[in-house]
Amino acid sequence: MTQFVSKKIEKVPPSGIRRFFDIAATMDDVISLGIGEPDFATPPAIVSAGIRSLEAGETHYTSNSGIGPLRVALSDHLERLYGVRYDPETELLVTVGVSEALYLALAATSDPGDEVIVPEPCFVSYNAEVIFAGGVPVNVCTSAQNDFQVLAPQIEEVITGRTKTLLLGYPNNPTGAVMSRERLLEVARLAQEHDLLVISDEIYDRLVYGVEHTCFASLPGMRQRTILLGGFSKAYAMTGWRIGYAAAPAEILAAMRKVHQYTIMSAPTIAQYAALEALEHGEDAVQQMRARYDRRRRLIVDGLNSIGLTCFEPKGAFYAFPSIAVTGMTDEEFSERLLQEERVACVPGSAFGTCGAGHVRCSYATGYDQIEQALERLGRFAQRHG
Repeated sequence: MTQFVSKKIEKVPPSGIRRFFDIAATMDDVISLGIGEPDFATPPAIVSAGIRSLEAGETHYTSNSGIGPLRVALSDHLERLYGVRYDPETELLVTVGVSEALYLALAATSDPGDEVIVPEPCFVSYNAEVIFAGGVPVNVCTSAQNDFQVLAPQIEEVITGRTKTLLLGYPNNPTGAVMSRERLLEVARLAQEHDLLVISDEIYDRLVYGVEHTCFASLPGMRQRTILLGGFSKAYAMTGWRIGYAAAPAEILAAMRKVHQYTIMSAPTIAQYAALEALEHGEDAVQQMRARYDRRRRLIVDGLNSIGLTCFEPKGAFYAFPSIAVTGMTDEEFSERLLQEERVACVPGSAFGTCGAGHVRCSYATGYDQIEQALERLGRFAQRHG
């Protein structure tokens, strides 16, 4: 039956993350540093808001754009944090997580053959979604030498007459990198000079440590050429609620809403009411979770460096991205042998693009004591293998 499968789908490999999760699921006593989601439960007040919406009979479709109070709250939230305001009626769209928002952004703006610049390492879906939308991903490698921040000259080097869009994901999954405002300003200048659209995935914007997050749309001249993507999964521990949003100029958002209308209709109603509660009363919970992530971050980075797995200091999200070059193994071999020999699951860096080869992603969205045990096991493994 393979003759019926689309060629563009056929050439996209399955997610490189899933294989190790599937193996780990068959084993006992595994400590997982692979899961890219909070280990915290959704804060009780947010859960209660979702339950209240069900009890009030809010079990129907909403407006395609999402419930009005949530869009107003999102507009206020972005203005309060970053000084950039969006019209709740025409410039904000509530989506099924940031995953749908990314698909909508690319589907609504990409014509066949359009080139989309994607810095790597990057979230596993970026290149695939560009292809699904008919575009051509053009990858730019980042490295630990520049703290995995993409540099404007690297972007400029790959711009062609077919380049239409730049897709940014900072704070970054898998590296934990955060772009400095200075480097973002240089990227913004390029976008202006070459008339590029910028899709900025900022799902981890609230999880930064010792630095400030710069919203790309807040930079001078960038609001009108940026599609800003955000959501509730990471900062509010709401992954299973599947709720995100897109903010963009009205003309672009109208095109995205059109795709959303025909493919989704509306985001989950219960999740929208829970998200409204998160914005209105969830800030204390965000601060508490972020403080605990920060404590774990310092533990895992210091621990990895102490056993010889060189790791730059991640400033955002909840991932460390150490080099495993000292072992002489490929990242796939390292991850598989670590799982088999020491029952520790991490993700090969190459799952996030060829630029991630030679590294592994270790999530610290797990308990402090679990991370301590994982580091002990990693230490034994590293001692045996160089």
